[in-house]
Amino acid sequence: MSHQEDIQADLETIRRHPDSIRSDVLEALPYRTASGGIWVEITHTEFTSLCPKTGLPDFGTVTVRYRPDRHIVELKSLKYYFLQFRNTGIFYEHAVPLIEGHLVSVLDPFEMEIEADFSTRGGLHSRVTSRYVRPPAE
Repeated sequence: MSHQEDIQADLETIRRHPDSIRSDVLEALPYRTASGGIWVEITHTEFTSLCPKTGLPDFGTVTVRYRPDRHIVELKSLKYYFLQFRNTGIFYEHAVPLIEGHLVSVLDPFEMEIEADFSTRGGLHSRVTSRYVRPPAE
């Protein structure tokens, strides 16, 4: 197998990893002041993932903002959740809604916003934001 074929095989493996991000590591803690009146903001300044096209590392800051209803996220579990991305090939535009979907399913907040601000690479800077608002009850 040539060096180029080895690289392509490695990249194919990297591209399959997003399915391995597990939301079951996230732990929801009871929140007893369920009024919807506060916002929680958590900033993770050491987020890393891999570019699925090149295999090169991407670095960024992920900020989670949410209005809790009955649950808040346990921070250690959130850190372990984010660590799963370290060796995962995933585009920014896929990572952000994935994170939001997992957190929304675990916490069921009134509202949530995930913002990822990635380090400049090749002269290009990327910021990706995803928002969720719980639909009104019928």
